[in-house]
Amino acid sequence: MTSDAHAQAARHDPVYDELAARPEFAELRHRYRRFVIPATAAFLAWYFAYVLASMFAHDFMSTKLFGNINVALVWGLLQFVTTFVLAAIYARYSNANLDPLASQLTEDYHRTLDGRTDDTDKGAR
Repeated sequence: MTSDAHAQAARHDPVYDELAARPEFAELRHRYRRFVIPATAAFLAWYFAYVLASMFAHDFMSTKLFGNINVALVWGLLQFVTTFVLAAIYARYSNANLDPLASQLTEDYHRTLDGRTDDTDKGAR
């Protein structure tokens, strides 16, 4: 570790460490990962299927659906649709499952900071 890293660690707020050790913080991280990891894996699988199909299934991807619109164009546009749908699903999930717990932890953090005296506050920053 460099001296800059040591200096930054010395300025680290111990209140955060206390909150990070709480079961509510662990639950927040668990809830976040429970959504993000599978959603990311599913989206990447969907995206790489498109890329691989474009590379190795040229005949399928060039199949015309109507007019000059082929499978590749529709699948490519669906990548954008999927991105926005996934973002909307995440926002809904976050509002219902993450934000209430994160707000509680934020309030606890600020309440703890507000309860400090000026002498103890100087040592943490």
